[in-house]
Amino acid sequence: MLRRRALGRQFGWLWAAYAVSAYGSGLGFGAFPLIAVLALHAGPAEVSALSAVGPAVGALIALPLAPWVEFRRKRPVMIAMDLTRFAAMMTIPVAYAFGLLSIVQLLVVSAVVATAKIAFNAASGSYLKALVRPDDLLVANARFESTNWSSIAIGPPLGGAAIGLFGPVTTVVADALSYLFSALGITAIRGREEASQPTGKSPTRAGALLDGWRHILGHPGLRALYLNNMLVGGLIMATEPLLSVLLLRQLGFPPWQYGLAFAVPCVGGLIGSRLARRVVVRYGEQAVFRTVGTLRCVWLIGLAFIRPGIVGLVTVMAVELAIIINMSLYAPVVATYRLEHTPKHLVARTLSAWSIGQQACIAVLTALAGLLADATSPRTALTAAGLLILATPLLLPRNVHTAQHEPALARSNS
Repeated sequence: MLRRRALGRQFGWLWAAYAVSAYGSGLGFGAFPLIAVLALHAGPAEVSALSAVGPAVGALIALPLAPWVEFRRKRPVMIAMDLTRFAAMMTIPVAYAFGLLSIVQLLVVSAVVATAKIAFNAASGSYLKALVRPDDLLVANARFESTNWSSIAIGPPLGGAAIGLFGPVTTVVADALSYLFSALGITAIRGREEASQPTGKSPTRAGALLDGWRHILGHPGLRALYLNNMLVGGLIMATEPLLSVLLLRQLGFPPWQYGLAFAVPCVGGLIGSRLARRVVVRYGEQAVFRTVGTLRCVWLIGLAFIRPGIVGLVTVMAVELAIIINMSLYAPVVATYRLEHTPKHLVARTLSAWSIGQQACIAVLTALAGLLADATSPRTALTAAGLLILATPLLLPRNVHTAQHEPALARSNS
């Protein structure tokens, strides 16, 4: 029997800060598409552009930040990124109050938030690797994953109810404040932190921007997981704006039901994340990557069969539950493998490269799905995404243990 592991007070503060931010984001789940549809009367193409352009621009802005994050103390970087997101998000309720809110502003805020998120995640991943023992990385990542899904289970129904009672920007305020409280929580972490020291060539050179990708693409296991994760994540996220238009506008679901449809299945995230360590101990990483990695892809096509009323609501919940159970088991194992196979001096750049690639893929696939939905219908675009994702398991690594060597880039910089 596996016992609950104590990871220390410093990890506790980091986890608490993450939880506050996650629950705020849970309240604001899908807030931008909701605001676009309900307050700005946007169509499928505009809603998809909102979900695509902001993250894409954010990924471009984040690219030169990776070396900057790598060789600085991580706590100040995380605090700065939280405060940046707080300030950007608070401009939305202010503009809405004065009748000045527009799609353009939502795009700008989305880009700023996406940039700060990438930099924050790069810094927090590097900090986590230094904060906990290697044997505890999977436990720590599973706790973050569990927190993330529990926040989505609780947040969207409350957010949908708040929007119905107080207006479309209510949850944006809650999300913004959560970043402020997260910054305060990270400030409470004590202990001296040393900045990573550059090794080998200067980290300021232009080539340093690409070191994260060189490491990922030079490592067979990471390369396969990276390419698979980009496509799977991109296709799943491309369905979010399509569903908001289909459910809210075409099928007439009220906002609280829209939130409920995504919240209830997130209970599966608690199940999957809590099983992660047990499954790895019993079956190994290879089984998780191949079997669970495949199972998270086969359910998306079910979204093409949504109908009005209670049947449609149950269909969305069932599909999302199946996807989330497998995603939440798979994600912490991949996150742990990625940290274990990345040298300390490359962690921030590797995590930035991973996030930037993911955001870029989400942006491209979301934009294409929006164009297809505009030319045909949201249901047709959902069908296309559900069929395409069935091919992605072909990219999963066949033998993760063949990737245990240290890539040339890691050796040359050590």
